[in-house]
Amino acid sequence: MELCEYTCWQLHDMLKRKEVSSREITESVIKRIEEVDERTNCYITKTFDVALQKSHQVDDKIRRGEEIHPLSGIPIAIKDNICTEGVRTTCGSRILLNFIPPYDATVVKRLKEKGAVFIGKTNMDEFAMGSSTETSYFGITRNPWNLETVPGGSSGGSAAAVAADQTILALGSDTGGSIRQPASMCGVIGLKPTYGRISRFGLIAYASSLDQIGPITKDVRDCTLLLNAISGYDEQDSTSVNREVPDYTKSLVEDLKGIKIGIPTEYFGKGLDKEVEEGVLDGVKLLCSLGAEAEETHLPHTDYAIASYYLIATSEASSNLARYDGVGYGYRGAEEDLIDMYKHTRSSGFGAEVKRRIMLGTYSLSSGYYDAYYLKALKVRTLIKQDFEEAFKKFDCLITPTSPTPAFYIGEKIDDPLTMYLQDIYTISTNLAGIPGISIPCGFSHDGLPIGLQILGPIFGEEKLLQIAYTFEQNTDYHQQKPKI
Repeated sequence: MELCEYTCWQLHDMLKRKEVSSREITESVIKRIEEVDERTNCYITKTFDVALQKSHQVDDKIRRGEEIHPLSGIPIAIKDNICTEGVRTTCGSRILLNFIPPYDATVVKRLKEKGAVFIGKTNMDEFAMGSSTETSYFGITRNPWNLETVPGGSSGGSAAAVAADQTILALGSDTGGSIRQPASMCGVIGLKPTYGRISRFGLIAYASSLDQIGPITKDVRDCTLLLNAISGYDEQDSTSVNREVPDYTKSLVEDLKGIKIGIPTEYFGKGLDKEVEEGVLDGVKLLCSLGAEAEETHLPHTDYAIASYYLIATSEASSNLARYDGVGYGYRGAEEDLIDMYKHTRSSGFGAEVKRRIMLGTYSLSSGYYDAYYLKALKVRTLIKQDFEEAFKKFDCLITPTSPTPAFYIGEKIDDPLTMYLQDIYTISTNLAGIPGISIPCGFSHDGLPIGLQILGPIFGEEKLLQIAYTFEQNTDYHQQKPKI
């Protein structure tokens, strides 16, 4: 095996034993990126010089006999909507083509303090608006399992990079499934934490009440290590929750005795691919054979989630993206007249999907329509949240598919927005309710494409989710399969 193929925890053990150096690990990842990124297009910006410099610092620390953090010397990729001081951050958009942040996001600052090695900024749907990483100004990212298919979105670059061994770890962001859905399609682990668990400071906003940063990793153990490093209160984020962070590695316990699993019938209906349904239900059977109990349950307002989400998310987006006017920073239209400059900047700076969502959001917030659309969507959001609260009175977790289908072909859905939006049907309710969710590989389609199983838990229930995911992972080998690219 090449070093780039190992997990973070394996490499950390090798570093502590001085069997390898951080530089060797970093060079292995760089070599892999140079070999395959021309085909996958996972990266927008590569920071190899910075990575090699950091790896040298970690190696010096090890030589001096100093203790190192589990992430020290380990390459990590950062989704390109998370600010990195001195390194351009584009959100996959022309309008931020040359934007270089003067500060680090809190998660980036915390990772730097731990000694992580930043390898580059990953491709994404423009402003995180998409489910396939086809809307990026910097071109399509391709799924390493089949280069003719999408990797999911919007964190498709991060998920594909982890799957293709073009990084060891990655960060994504999740507004309506943008960590979990690409993790499912690329056969890796993706966790969306409880809203407020991880600081959003430095995350370029799409929909502020829904956005969350989270880990994308090769296995559940790596997920706990990365979650430990980036979780915790941040006074710079007004939505950050001041609550003690547990050591998530203590969740790595293979024990399901007494665990009660709810299976929401609303998630197993029309539109669900047969192979995905079979893969998920087989996963539930395995968990039951290991000591868990499963029972059907209902989340009665699920049918209203898509409509509610696309009103709330687009409304917040229309407000958040109003700042991109060509005046302060970013792309600017050439016209001298102020109004024409605004029009040209925004019409040519944003892609079609971003403009569609801005217009939807602006309409739903406009005078005479606010009560009929946005306010009603907020009330439905409360009902969806209450559905989950009722379910978690009886169950430790809920299990659903992550995505209704395995990865689909590039170009298959891009011209049909509604069909594309339905790709998030099993993930968006989690964001509306603010609860945590994790996607883990649970099988493959007849075409050899990964299938993801989603585990949902109550607010700040990450420990239980990780325990269940870890137990499943220890009794399967899906996470160990690699795409042949």
